Amino acid sequence: MKKPNKKLLASFLLSTSLVVSAFAFPVTPVSANSESTLKLRLLETTDIHTNIVNYDYYQDKETDEFGLVKTATLIKKARDEVKNSILIDNGDLIQGNPLGDYVAKVDPLKDGEVHPVYKAMNLLKYDAGNIGNHEFNFGLEHLEISLKGANFPYVNANVYVDDKDDNPDNDKNQFTPYLILDRTFKDESGKDVTLKVGVIGFVPPKIMQWDRANLEGKVIAKDIVETAKKFVPEMKAKGADIIIAVPHSGIGGTETEEMAENTTFQLSKVDGIDALLFGHSHALFPGPNFEGIEGVDVAKGTINGKPAVMPGYWGNHLGVIDLTLQKENGKWKVADSQTAALPIYDVAKKAPLAEADKDLVAAVKEDHDHTVEWVRSAVGTTTSPIFSFFALVQDDPSIQIVTNAQKWYVENHIKGTEYEGIPVLSAGAPFKAGGRNGASYYTNIPTGTIAIKNVSDLYIYPNTVNAVLVKGSDVKEWLERAAGQFNQIDVKKKEEQPLVNEAFPTYNYDVIDGVTYQIDVTQPSRYALDGKLADANAHRIKNLSFNGKPINPEDKFIIVTNNYRASGGGSFPGLDGSNIIIDSPDESRQVVINYILSEKTINPAADNNWSFAPIQGDLNVTFKTSPDAKPYADKMPNLKYVTTQEDGFAKYTIDLSKPASK
Repeated sequence: MKKPNKKLLASFLLSTSLVVSAFAFPVTPVSANSESTLKLRLLETTDIHTNIVNYDYYQDKETDEFGLVKTATLIKKARDEVKNSILIDNGDLIQGNPLGDYVAKVDPLKDGEVHPVYKAMNLLKYDAGNIGNHEFNFGLEHLEISLKGANFPYVNANVYVDDKDDNPDNDKNQFTPYLILDRTFKDESGKDVTLKVGVIGFVPPKIMQWDRANLEGKVIAKDIVETAKKFVPEMKAKGADIIIAVPHSGIGGTETEEMAENTTFQLSKVDGIDALLFGHSHALFPGPNFEGIEGVDVAKGTINGKPAVMPGYWGNHLGVIDLTLQKENGKWKVADSQTAALPIYDVAKKAPLAEADKDLVAAVKEDHDHTVEWVRSAVGTTTSPIFSFFALVQDDPSIQIVTNAQKWYVENHIKGTEYEGIPVLSAGAPFKAGGRNGASYYTNIPTGTIAIKNVSDLYIYPNTVNAVLVKGSDVKEWLERAAGQFNQIDVKKKEEQPLVNEAFPTYNYDVIDGVTYQIDVTQPSRYALDGKLADANAHRIKNLSFNGKPINPEDKFIIVTNNYRASGGGSFPGLDGSNIIIDSPDESRQVVINYILSEKTINPAADNNWSFAPIQGDLNVTFKTSPDAKPYADKMPNLKYVTTQEDGFAKYTIDLSKPASK
């Protein structure tokens, strides 16, 4: 496998002008049989999550690290450099921050109004858009009204109308499955040439689990790869010269798995697809995290020989694929390509690489101002700080307040029902714990007033409250799955050992309040990253107790969680939607607000119901979190600051022989 061109990658970080100009078409020899050579630049945005403005609504301040208004500057520069270009968005657009919540819930978008994301994006003249999984979070009606405001067409091929009565095969597409765009471009000789560009989009079929309440009985989702095999030949038959696949899906594994969430690797093997603009995983491709995968060329930016790009999230990068097309015997083919994900911010130097586009800022100013005013509204007071800096290594106040609110809600909800008297437990996960979203992605609320922006910071997703009825044995397996968050620690090893498995999504690290337990990280993980049983003999969860007594495997419990987890999100054992006893329409975030309003003053200090099983010995166990955590770590006997790294994270050591400090 080729190694990345370090000089080329480094040049991306010099300045805004150099970021784009450093990236150029590959030099491709013209075939003797070539009738024409055409160079086409594909541009992609993905996972914007309503981050149009470069503004952190949770911190209530401007930022240089994300925002489409910044990406827009790179888009315009990238277009100006070439004769031919196409711009596509890959979805997860209308949900993700308070601006999206405001438009969906506080002052709901009305038919005929233009969603603020399209007020901005229409100015950039996108050629097409794809639908992501989070587009369904606010329901089909809100999605339909929102899409009407786009001045560019949308595609999705694998979501179908659920209409078994009139259509037993369920083969009527909910959306336009693909487009064939007729474009006139300039070839290398300066002549006008017509190119028929096929664009086909996909969404993870797991939307039927994740947004079951919004979608069940209305639509169904089918496998991405099988859908591509159905439509790509049809697109070719209708004259598509090249086909661009736009999967809202990560790379995934090299093995085929039916109805998989992340399938870009498998999709790249489908005949007829020429390039892939993908997303969903909030990662960067090409990038070093994907080195060593068979069939992946990180230097070239190809997957199984097909050019591909995934440009991060929230507009922090622009995806670029430069294609060299040659026409031979009347047919176009990709003769060469080069791919890059261009940043808007230099993390190492903490310096912006792009200015905000003033036209886009002006287009959404009114919507942005209303959102800022709303998120500043007070809901209560906290007597201690709420932060998520150590959410992965000790019991945490940012999770505690959420689990307290959920428990309060359900205990009131079941009064007078058949479920009254069954113990209520509450599961919560650290949504903002750094990870793939960077060193600034943490909750940090000081003592004092709690505003809506703070609650939105605590619970960033528009999930609804669900409760499931389980047995004691299910509680243990739930926690075993969550404990996959940690690497196995070797007690004989003196070298540095990272505690946290960075490949494990932090939102799958569920803490269950209402029980006490320890996690033994000297044991291997019982479950693999995908949720499948990995080691039947492994048991990390120790001393699991309720009210001071060991849990009986047959005891009944109610666990409060969200609709994503209860319906099977995260592939937790025993959770597939069949044991849901409360499927509430109330948003988890609103439940937290209502809880604080009810209590007026809260103390969210963690109750330390879980800890690591003590490990004795001279170990060097480390973890990464924000440099802003240092003042708190300095007061904790088990934690010690080491250094701040180039990626912005700070390294700390954790003494696993000592309990977490209260």
